[in-house]
Amino acid sequence: MKKIITISRQFGAAGGTIGEILARDLDYEYYNKELILTAAAESNVDIYSLVEWDEKVPMSFGFTQSLFDFYNRPLSEKIFDAQKKVIRKFAQKGNCVIVGRNANTILKEYDSVLHVFIHADLEWRLERMKKKMGSTPENKVLDGIRTVDKAREKYCTYHTNTVFGAAENYDLCLSSSSLGIDRCIEIIKASL
Repeated sequence: MKKIITISRQFGAAGGTIGEILARDLDYEYYNKELILTAAAESNVDIYSLVEWDEKVPMSFGFTQSLFDFYNRPLSEKIFDAQKKVIRKFAQKGNCVIVGRNANTILKEYDSVLHVFIHADLEWRLERMKKKMGSTPENKVLDGIRTVDKAREKYCTYHTNTVFGAAENYDLCLSSSSLGIDRCIEIIKASL
């Protein structure tokens, strides 16, 4: 049985919701944004910097920075390294669901891990996020979805040299808009 589930997701595709329900149903630990807080405590990076640089790449995208000069590395790289250590620490404990933070790539060499990608049609994600965001105008919600997706794609490429959402990086790729949240959860459980 798989002891660790990583969930990567498009913004608004319900990956976090699916992860929370899975963790509760399986009696697993659930890790999402709290990874940032833990990384802050262990990396001597202030929490405001962590929030600011969460899932972002430096403006230079590595062209003006030496990857070999640790002390001059962009803050985003130091944060990614800190998060990587935290993700591996949680994985050592097992029985957990880790959402986001490129955990699928960070834990690709680990046994007993199921890597999942949750995606959905843009219209479905838009309707779901409009309900969550109340009075926010539809065009702002749509812009937000596209902005977060683009940031996640760049973050993934920059830190892992892989393509965000590419099927070869996951064990399962599920469409929450086609299957529904409950069916996605059932499929993941059946795959453990």
